Amino acid sequence: MHTEQEKLAAFERLLKIMDELREQCPWDMKQTLESLRHLTIEETYELSDAILSGNRQEIEKELGDVLLHIVFYARIGSETNDFDISSLIHKLCDKLVVRHPHIYGDVKVKDEKEVKENWERIKLREGSKSVLSGVPVSLPAMIKATRIQEKARGVGFDWDHEEQVWEKVNEELAEFRHEVAQGDQDKMEAEFGDLLFSLINYARFKNINPEDALEKTNRKFISRFNYLESEVNKSGKQLSEMTLEEMDFYWNQAKKLPQ
Repeated sequence: MHTEQEKLAAFERLLKIMDELREQCPWDMKQTLESLRHLTIEETYELSDAILSGNRQEIEKELGDVLLHIVFYARIGSETNDFDISSLIHKLCDKLVVRHPHIYGDVKVKDEKEVKENWERIKLREGSKSVLSGVPVSLPAMIKATRIQEKARGVGFDWDHEEQVWEKVNEELAEFRHEVAQGDQDKMEAEFGDLLFSLINYARFKNINPEDALEKTNRKFISRFNYLESEVNKSGKQLSEMTLEEMDFYWNQAKKLPQ
């Protein structure tokens, strides 16, 4: 791998290129914090896709794109003297030092759980109004539920045993089934939300990331459905003309293929 000096030289090269693009390229000159926002979100999802695919070269490429955006934001901030790459890195370093007193202070911790608990207590001392205030409002609902539960756990608000969580899942499932039988749409939706929240909670106890799990299932479904479509086309038929039983024949073939 590269030496510390080589890493610093690479970062310096990136900063120099960013300055040149900002000063000479018509597209880069036009960009603002706001105009880059949706592109940054897109790059983050592309990085997520690369991580799920396990393609290390693609991960490296997408990490570079995300880093470019960070440097771009810093350059824009420097033009109004609000912040620059140096100030944001130093503030990040200061935060990391303060929030890791077991590394940079005399605090003792015995495990990851105590590290997270310290982190949340320090954030409250820094002025956070709530343990949950750090959860972005615009996060997708499943990711948001996971982060809410993780943060609540950080201050001790959590179940003691996974069996308790599974009992809660069954309780919420029974309540959802009751509302389905009653036919009240609003109550069905509310109980379905509670059921999902409890399932996400149980997944956390089993060290399963629900977002990753669902995305892998999405990809598996897409792969099998694409196979189904391909085989049906080869037979000269149309999906819309086939019965579910006929489609199941190809679906079961797809399930036997390596994922």
